[in-house]
Amino acid sequence: MSGVWVFKNGVVRLVENPGDFNGATGRRKVLVHLSSDEVITSYASLERKLYSLGWERYYDDPDLLQYHKRSTVHLISLPKDFNRFKSMHMYDIVVKNRNEFEVRDM
Repeated sequence: MSGVWVFKNGVVRLVENPGDFNGATGRRKVLVHLSSDEVITSYASLERKLYSLGWERYYDDPDLLQYHKRSTVHLISLPKDFNRFKSMHMYDIVVKNRNEFEVRDM
């Protein structure tokens, strides 16, 4: 677990993405497919890239988009709404697809 501890109004809490806290940096993260240098702007474009890498869609949970790769134990779980697609989801994709994706500051 990483982040910054914030003390406010007598309460201490852990903020996991301190750059996102109150828009401190003003920078947005984007997921980039490296071989095409394409910024992923929708689940449709992400799904095309994942399918080409051998990922298959699971339809078990109606609230999530889930992808599994047969040759691994990895599972990618994403919120159904692309507006809720956060940097933690992006890094999950990067870790499970080495040398294929990268997270960049916009």
